[in-house]
Amino acid sequence: MDQKNNEVLENMKCVYVLRSLKHPDQSYIGITTDLEKRLKYHNSGKSPHTDRYKPWKVVIAVYFEDSDKARAFEQYLKSGSGRAFALKHF
Repeated sequence: MDQKNNEVLENMKCVYVLRSLKHPDQSYIGITTDLEKRLKYHNSGKSPHTDRYKPWKVVIAVYFEDSDKARAFEQYLKSGSGRAFALKHF
């Protein structure tokens, strides 16, 4: 990715879905402004929510300019119908 694209992404919120490499039936949904740093955090074992199933890989990342829309999408993916959608499509 070039410098211009990196600068644009730095100002956006990223909703992401992770999948465990050792336990493929386990996934994690989150939001961040720095996906690379966040993935390293999850894989470091520092998060009690994700430590048990590390290592993780990114399945999908969706970037939003609007923080409220990003939070709403994250909450949707964490809902029952959102999890079903994610399982089917990601």
